[in-house]
Amino acid sequence: MSETLLDVRGLSCPLPVLKANKALRALATGDHLRVLATDRASSADFRSFCRETGHALVAFGEEAGVLSFVIRKKSEEPV
Repeated sequence: MSETLLDVRGLSCPLPVLKANKALRALATGDHLRVLATDRASSADFRSFCRETGHALVAFGEEAGVLSFVIRKKSEEPV
């Protein structure tokens, strides 16, 4: 399992979620994506995104106005 960092600070909704979705596609099942964002709407956006896609939001925090989300990629669907 590895962790990839995605810095979307300064971007507004819906760009943080769209960029995270694209980054998750390149990761292996179980890998983590840490997203750094400053858009306050990202908190609700990432919760909804994970609920709808099946990825797991495993951690959330805020420090000095920067929101941090850790998302674990779900297992791939059989084709």
